[in-house]
Amino acid sequence: MSSSSKKRKTSSPSEQAPDLSITADDQVHLHAAGYETPERDLIHSMARFRSSPLDFIREVSLHVSGTGWRSYDKIIGQPIFYSGFSEKMKSKVLSSPMLVSKVKELAAKRVEVEVNEGLLGVNAMEGRGVGEKDRRIRRRVQIEESLMEVADTLTDNMICKMESKNFIRGAYYITTQLLTRAYHQGVHVSSEEVLRLRGVAEQAAKDKQSIIFLPCHRSHVDYVSLQIICYRLGLALPTVVAGDNLNFPVVGAFLQHAGAMWIRRSFGDDQLYTTLVQAYIDTLLANGFNLECFVEGGRSRTGKLLPPKFGILSYMLDSVASGRVKDAIICPVSTQYDKVIEVDSYISELLGQPKPKENLMDFLSASSVLSLKLGRVDVRFHEPWSLRQFIDEQEARFSLLPQKLDLKSERLRILRTLGYKVLSEINDVSVVMPTALVGTVLLTLRGRGVGKSELIRRVEWLSGRVRAQGGRVAHFANLPTSVVVERALDVLGPGLVGLVPGLPEDTYYAVDRFQLSFYRNMTIHLFILQALVSAAMYTKVKLGGGPEFQRISYDDLHDQVHFLSQLFRTEFIFPTEGLDVNLAKTIDGLEADNVIKVTRSSSDSSKVEFVELSHAERERGRENFDFYCFLIWPFIEAAWLGAMSLMMLTPPVGYSKEVWLDMKKVQDRAQLFGKTLYHQGDLSYFEAVNKETLKNAYTRFEQEGMILVARPAAKNGNSPHTIKLADPWIPKRSNDAAASSSFPAQQNEGKIVANGPLWIFAERISASRREGKNRRDGATVQNRVLSLADLVGRGLWEDAVFDRKELESEAFSAAKASGRGRRKSMTVSARL
Repeated sequence: MSSSSKKRKTSSPSEQAPDLSITADDQVHLHAAGYETPERDLIHSMARFRSSPLDFIREVSLHVSGTGWRSYDKIIGQPIFYSGFSEKMKSKVLSSPMLVSKVKELAAKRVEVEVNEGLLGVNAMEGRGVGEKDRRIRRRVQIEESLMEVADTLTDNMICKMESKNFIRGAYYITTQLLTRAYHQGVHVSSEEVLRLRGVAEQAAKDKQSIIFLPCHRSHVDYVSLQIICYRLGLALPTVVAGDNLNFPVVGAFLQHAGAMWIRRSFGDDQLYTTLVQAYIDTLLANGFNLECFVEGGRSRTGKLLPPKFGILSYMLDSVASGRVKDAIICPVSTQYDKVIEVDSYISELLGQPKPKENLMDFLSASSVLSLKLGRVDVRFHEPWSLRQFIDEQEARFSLLPQKLDLKSERLRILRTLGYKVLSEINDVSVVMPTALVGTVLLTLRGRGVGKSELIRRVEWLSGRVRAQGGRVAHFANLPTSVVVERALDVLGPGLVGLVPGLPEDTYYAVDRFQLSFYRNMTIHLFILQALVSAAMYTKVKLGGGPEFQRISYDDLHDQVHFLSQLFRTEFIFPTEGLDVNLAKTIDGLEADNVIKVTRSSSDSSKVEFVELSHAERERGRENFDFYCFLIWPFIEAAWLGAMSLMMLTPPVGYSKEVWLDMKKVQDRAQLFGKTLYHQGDLSYFEAVNKETLKNAYTRFEQEGMILVARPAAKNGNSPHTIKLADPWIPKRSNDAAASSSFPAQQNEGKIVANGPLWIFAERISASRREGKNRRDGATVQNRVLSLADLVGRGLWEDAVFDRKELESEAFSAAKASGRGRRKSMTVSARL
């Protein structure tokens, strides 16, 4: 394509990555940002038989014959897709020195156990004779053989089985047909990033090193789109680490032959399986096979990145850090969607519905989405980097610390740094989609709805703010914003965004705020620091009055921002420079944008004394300040709900504070508590009542020592996690309660007192909550909310009493049968 034939706009091409498109004639075109070109994409929709039978037949024949790139012959990477590939890989895994050593170790331990229990016909206290030694050796060899048989079966079930090139060509055609019919605007990538990735892949292939793709995870489409891109660009397909919950009939076999390796969702204390997984990861990386793993573990149900999961990531790190593998290349990947297929099911799960088990019928029912118009998929690749170099840099940094770390502690810190570095880089290359822009605008306005002209203006404004923060907005070939907004509204559909009929201007409103929050959360990482500062300032702004009453001192601002950032440290990915540096940069940025006015010390111009809204921001109706507040308020509401739900753990009169409650039941009741607060007007955002955010809040409370969590041993995996308030955080009850008895009488129960550490903590969160009519009478709120917490929580304690009786009854029966009734009963009572 000739650049002279196209007209450049004034915007810099660096602001938006250029698109790469491959057209039906197999020609590659680069579309740099700023060119007024038709929208094109890397993977476009294929011909359909009904509408274009000749084109359909031509495409099928090209794929069957393997014409051009479709043959997948000249790939960049190690040889894959040949007969015997699976057996060769399995042989390498089973002959791994690590696995062989572990099998010998486990067999030797088992022999010792059998000797001590007299199962070999040998008394462990006797001297070792020739016969005993032979029996030990024979038994050890027998156990080793049995363990290797088990390892063989486990390996066969685990490893990917990429053996047939014809199969993968057919799989590419089928999945591309499905994907591009659902996402009718295609799959887009950046030409700069793809060309850079190909260069890295060529060098990695020469060095026999693996590329480890680490994508974010919002949909099952994530791994499909990455596999299709690798195939289309001629890169060796990565082996995809996948949970065995997807390994159900037909689909499981298809995915395994297309590159999936199956692992258990939990390894427990199975040493053989753990070693086997490490041996397979070692084998893949040592032989230069590409790998794909989701750093978040499971799919994000909220739209934003989840905290990193360190399971498989630790195996990859150990492979290189131990020296068993020379090096591997890390490539963070961001996959963004106009609309995520599974969002409806996500909302059900977040509202407390159990996650359905994957099965073939549900998988096939996904075909109903093929008639939808879900927009486009944008995949972006961060600049790849050496894992070995990263480890060396971290070890050098730790060597400078005054207190040396042991090897285990050092590895854990490197692993944690690796996880958050990858997430940060995924955020860096993420593209904000039009649906995310529209959803964010609709959820950050005070009115019920917004006119079309104002919606377009705010989308343009938000696009500018995204770029100013270093973010990227999806490139739409310079189409007018009005067209982009119309596309986004069409993709979101009337189920999410409604149109008010009969008005002189098209006026839109949020129909399903909970589901729209998924798309709003795709932008919040760009503005999290501004949102925290605005929420801290809101503690003064909401008081009203003149500007002098709404200003906040720097010390108070610093304290509240520190409190909120600590509260959300498991929720968001923050810059690593530290609070003081981040706060200073944010204040400077908001001041430069004329959102705030900063009063500095007359003796030291670098010292901030007060911060307040600028006159210009007030004249604009606080639209920028409100935008930042609206982004963070749902999360502040969720944190407040989590803190107030701990009030349910206050022991009723007559109950021991040593009683432990079922964690799942507590969180289910917390959701019920939140739904009631929302419908009664004490909670502003229904999206605050979601399971994932509550789980994060409880994780944070545990880290702070506010709650104690008892987790069952691996052998008792079916036993529930239990929870109770730490003693210093247990609220007091009023003195009007009757004397304690064996079981409490509801009418005599004392009320929870609005005082103490837990109440103060909740009030600290509440200071930054959105003000509402239902919350202005503090005393009424205290009585209503605390009484409701007591009412909803009472069922937890009644269940605990019932469970105790059941346990005591079962224990007594078992103990009576074994002749140890009294001692067993006392043990059970002591546990309760």
